[in-house]
Order: sequence, then C-alpha cells, then structure tokens
Amino acid sequence: MTTVSINTYTHSAAYVADNILKSLKDIVRMSNLDSGMLADNWNAYMQAAETWLDTGHLEKIILEVFNPSSDALIVRWSIDIAYGWSGDGSFWADTEQLKCHIRKIGQLDPSVAACRIVLTTKSGRPDVDGWKITNLRSKNGFIRHSLGSTINHNELYGNPAYRGKK
Repeated sequence: MTTVSINTYTHSAAYVADNILKSLKDIVRMSNLDSGMLADNWNAYMQAAETWLDTGHLEKIILEVFNPSSDALIVRWSIDIAYGWSGDGSFWADTEQLKCHIRKIGQLDPSVAACRIVLTTKSGRPDVDGWKITNLRSKNGFIRHSLGSTINHNELYGNPAYRGKK
C-alpha cells in the first residue's frame, strides 16, 4: 500500500501570499502610483510573506502611501492575517470589493506620493534575508475603514482595511 499526502497549509500560504501581493499591486496601479517598487521587489515580498504565513508568524501586510518630501502618511492599506480552519476547503479572493474602496479614495498624484510595503510579525519569527525592523508612520488623525475578509484559502484569511483622512 502506498500513502500520499500533501501539505495543504503550505499551499494555502503560497495562495494567500500571492493574492495579498496581487491586491496590493492593484491598489498601487489603480491609485496611479509607481508600481516599480513592487515589481523590483516581488520575489522578496513573496518569500517573506510565504515564509511567515507558513510558520504562523505573519500578522499584517501594510502598504504605506506617503509624501516623500514631508514623510507624512497619505493613506495606509493593511491586510490583517487570520489563522483558523474554515473546514470547507474553499478558496477565493474578492477583488471587486477592494476595487470599490480604491475608487472611493481616488487616484493619487505620483509626484507627491510614494509607497512601501511593511510586514509585521509575531516575535520568534524566522529571519528572511533582506528584511529588517522598521517603524511605521504615524496614523494619528486617520480613520480605519474595514473591508471584511477578501482573501480566503482553507485556514488562512486576509482581511483588508485602509486608514484615510476621509
């Protein structure tokens, strides 16, 4: 008798990481921002997100949009990670809900808006080459708008929100 098994959790981590990064790419593109930063660092973002999703250390992936002259936050997108078991084996990504909220914020002027991606993790995470500790920009005066769960694969969920002045 031959027994075969697959690690569906690792597959879930790859699926969720890929869809979160694709969602961030949509936010950058639809907001009229320069997507070169994402393209240039795609493999590093994927490696870190997949690694920390797989180990259960990833808490949140954040896209900070800021004014490079003043370093002030313009808008912050975040995708909180929820770990749990859905039991039905479903997987999906609701990109339409995300697009609706991107349109609410509107296009940004790329001459006064830059962006960066930050991953927040639980303590004890394994190191991933190229990643270091950093500080987030102040979100004082910003209001949080939750979108609910938009990315799901078995036991992993991505729950996006954004913080804006509106």
